[in-house]
Amino acid sequence: MLTVGHRFRRPEPRRRVRDFVRGLLAPLPRKNCWTIAEHAGDSGPDGMQDLLTRVRWDDAAVRADVRAFVVEHLGDPEAVLVIDETGDLKKGRHTVGVQRQYSGTAGKIENCQLAVHLVYATDTAHAMVDTALYLPKSWCDDPERRTRAGVPEQVRFATKPQLAARMITAAVTAGLPCRWVAGDEAYGNDPRLAAGLRQLRLGYVLAVARSHQVTTRLGVYRVDALAAGLPTTAWQRISAGRGAKGHRWYDWSYTALPAATDTHGGHHWLLIRRNRRTGELAFYRCWSPQPVPLNRLVAVAGRRWKIEEAFQAAKTGLGLDQHQHRRWRSWHRWTTLVILAHAFLAAATANHHHQPVGLIPLTVNELRHLFHVLIIEPTRRRADPLLWSIRRRRHQAQAMTSHYARQALTEP
Repeated sequence: MLTVGHRFRRPEPRRRVRDFVRGLLAPLPRKNCWTIAEHAGDSGPDGMQDLLTRVRWDDAAVRADVRAFVVEHLGDPEAVLVIDETGDLKKGRHTVGVQRQYSGTAGKIENCQLAVHLVYATDTAHAMVDTALYLPKSWCDDPERRTRAGVPEQVRFATKPQLAARMITAAVTAGLPCRWVAGDEAYGNDPRLAAGLRQLRLGYVLAVARSHQVTTRLGVYRVDALAAGLPTTAWQRISAGRGAKGHRWYDWSYTALPAATDTHGGHHWLLIRRNRRTGELAFYRCWSPQPVPLNRLVAVAGRRWKIEEAFQAAKTGLGLDQHQHRRWRSWHRWTTLVILAHAFLAAATANHHHQPVGLIPLTVNELRHLFHVLIIEPTRRRADPLLWSIRRRRHQAQAMTSHYARQALTEP
């Protein structure tokens, strides 16, 4: 069982956490403290807002409980830890961590907030297990903004690979069974992250840029130059895993890098993927303490897509990016409860072994729908819709009055 009630001292916050997670699982058109409180049957949003701001509880300890739950239900010594960041578009400049920066979600530079996430992926399931908010250097060096956003004094600037390394180390130290790490170029291009993974004896398949250089017996070469010189016989057609429309077939080639040795020993490779239709190439630096065949490296590379599925499920179904909180503590608490909800759904679908003929496996989204219809909806309290309508309109009127007053003060 995924139980976190012992992290809360009083019964009131324990009940609110239960109702909050039920609200995240519910098909609400928009998820925030107001809509979740109304769904829970509360008379107002104050209790849910207090849960994320003033009530005493440790979000890191709750994420540790989630990791323990994942170990119990999804634990696999061959599992892959997948790292990636996602961006939430934001207006203004006061939400913690927001600035104009590149967002892979938007595909361009936007005013956004970035966070690095860690997903635990096995052959049968994948679950979000940890997160770290990326705080740009402009924020770290601005004491006034830090104070307003409630950023703890001990928080210092860290790159995204450094945040990923901390989460991976914490997961391994806590006993999360795994053998591999996968990530995109933002992580593969950082040699310190790769060295840290080798020290932990974790194999990795990390994407690198086409300009990345490797050392072979013949000298130092760019990886795209090495790919151009490969003969036809060097490529093998292998599936990177099942997708929604079938197997993801690519041509693959890998080259051992015997000169890429260090104090950690092990085996280094350059893995190259070629799109069979467009010819587009992708490159990966790989390492393992023991020799492994090509198809194993391909399987790990394919497992990286699981984090994209997790982001999609968490954003479209659980409101990961719908929070309306500007401060450090409330952001981490909201995200932690989303991670908890996602881990619950992931474990439940993984345990659904007996599949009737003619049906696809039970998905996270379908289970979320069934859980709401069969479990949550029949037992939840009903709020008075008229009172909530009056409350929303009064709040909006107060906000509008405040905006107009502020505008009047700034007009010449």
